[in-house]
Amino acid sequence: MKAINQLKTFQRIIGEYPVDTPLSKFLPGFYRQNKQMGSTDRRVASRLVYSYFRLGQALPNLATDERLIVAEFLCNTQSNSFLLHFKPDWAACINFTIDDKLALIKTAYPAFKLEDVFPWTSQISAGIDKDAFLKSFFCQPDLFIRVRNGYDHLVKAELNKAGVVFKDEGNGCYALPNGTRLETIFAKQNWFEVQDISSQQTGYFFRPQRWDNWWDACAASGGKSLLLHEDEPNIKLVVSDIRESVLANLDERFQLAGLTKYQKKVLDLTTNIDQTLHDYEFDGIILDAPCSGSGTWGRTPEMIAQFMPAKIDFFQRLQKGIAQNVVKYLKPGKPIIYITCSAFKGENEDVVDYLVKELGLKLEESKVLKGYEHKADTMFVARLSPPAP
Repeated sequence: MKAINQLKTFQRIIGEYPVDTPLSKFLPGFYRQNKQMGSTDRRVASRLVYSYFRLGQALPNLATDERLIVAEFLCNTQSNSFLLHFKPDWAACINFTIDDKLALIKTAYPAFKLEDVFPWTSQISAGIDKDAFLKSFFCQPDLFIRVRNGYDHLVKAELNKAGVVFKDEGNGCYALPNGTRLETIFAKQNWFEVQDISSQQTGYFFRPQRWDNWWDACAASGGKSLLLHEDEPNIKLVVSDIRESVLANLDERFQLAGLTKYQKKVLDLTTNIDQTLHDYEFDGIILDAPCSGSGTWGRTPEMIAQFMPAKIDFFQRLQKGIAQNVVKYLKPGKPIIYITCSAFKGENEDVVDYLVKELGLKLEESKVLKGYEHKADTMFVARLSPPAP
C-alpha cells in the first residue's frame, strides 16, 4: 500500500509540474499545498521525481510509471519499498554495477539506448568521456564547500561532531552528501562557501597580482569574485550583472566573507556600456558567461526534457556579443577568463575560436573541468589575452 501511495503522489506531481519551471522551485510549493505529507513522504516523492527525470529522453514511448521503475533501479544503490513492491527481481540486483544494471535494462527493453538519456553527445566538448558523462546522470552530485583560509580545523571538527561523512578534495574543498543541512551544523556561515568543485577549480586560471583592477562581468551571486579575493585580497574589484536582485544576494554574501571594498553596477552587457565604463581599464576580466547550463543538469535533470538544440546557437550568439563588448576594457596582455557551465562545444571551444580569430585574442590555456569524475558539475574555462604592447 505504501508503494502504491508513493506512485500516486508521483503521478500527481508529474501531472501538475509545469514545463520550464525548476523542480527546486516547484516541489516546495507542492508540499506547502499538501501539508498532510510528512518529511519522509516528501523525501521519497522528491527522490522519485528526480530519478524519473534522470532517465532523460531514454525510452520515450514507455508508460510514465514504467519509466519511473527503470529510473529508480538505475539511480539507487540501496533497496527501497517502492522497487521491492513493483519490481522485486530488480530490487534484488540493486547493488549491481551501473554497467550490469544497464545490461539488465537493455535485456528487458531492447529499445533502450544509453545515448538517448542525453541525445546530444555529438555536440559536446572534446575530451569529455561520453559514456562516463551519460552514466553520471544516474548519480546525484555531491554538495561541495570551499573552506576559507584558516578555518579548516573548525569545519572538520563540526562535520565530525555532526557525524557527516565527507571527503577532503584538497585545497580547502570538501565533498559532502547532497542534502546535508549545513545551516543546522554551523553556527557561523562565514567559515566556508557552498561552491561546486569545478567552479572552485576555475580560480586556478585567475592568478591576480597585488593592486590589480579586476572586473567580474557576469557576477551573479559573486562566487568567482570570492575566489579571486581569497587568492589576492589587495585588488580593486568591479562586479556587474544584469539582474539587480542577484547583486543584492552578492552584497550579503560579500559581507559574510568580509569583502567590503568593491564597486557594483547593473549592466546589460549585450548593449554598448561605454557611457558607464568609458574610463575603466582592467588587469583581468572574469566572464562567467550565460549558457545552457548543460554541465549542471546532473543537479537539474528536468532540464534534459526541456532542452532544444537551437538553444546552443542562441547562447553562442549571446556569449560572442557579450565577449565583444567587454574585452575592449582589458589592458593589453592582461587576461580574460572565459567560463561556462556547459558541456557543449558550441558554447566552449567554438566561442574561444571566435575570440581568437575575430577579436584577436591569444589563447593561453583552456580546460574542460570533468565534473562527472567527482560527482560534480562539468564546466569549461579558458584564459585568453589581447596582444601585449
